[in-house]
Amino acid sequence: MTQELIDLKNSILEGRYADALAIVDELEGMSKQAILRNIQAYLNILLIHLIKNQVEQRLTGSWANSIRNSIREIKKLNIKDNKASYYINLDEWENLIEEEIIEDAIADASEEVMDGKFTRSQLSAMLNKSQILTTATSLLTLTYTYSPKELPAIMDDYLSQLAGGEDWINREK
Repeated sequence: MTQELIDLKNSILEGRYADALAIVDELEGMSKQAILRNIQAYLNILLIHLIKNQVEQRLTGSWANSIRNSIREIKKLNIKDNKASYYINLDEWENLIEEEIIEDAIADASEEVMDGKFTRSQLSAMLNKSQILTTATSLLTLTYTYSPKELPAIMDDYLSQLAGGEDWINREK
């Protein structure tokens, strides 16, 4: 990116404004890709913990924190600087998860679920992917509705409905 900034400065100083605008477009694209990669990383973490929850039928404090943190960070990253639009719209999550994230999350989760007892393919066969997708999209929908201040309490309500969530919420009290 440093070279792009040098080229941008030189283009402006030399009056090559079309070149400068092309560099600005390139920088914007690079920025958007970086944001999308970060969102996908948090989405992967979210799915790993939802997979662990589904298979192990429990919810630990650490898993709840990871789910909550992932949703909070996705909310921060997904809203554009204009505060009026998003990098990933509400109707795009399902396709993104199915096409780009779920299989990596399953592979990563296979190392953690029940201490690595299952291979990726075994774990994949066990999962109710539809339920994981529904849960994930329900949680992601909250990021469009609630403020950062409201989100933790709302998340607790959703987390308490997961397998083992009632035990988790009662331990929190």
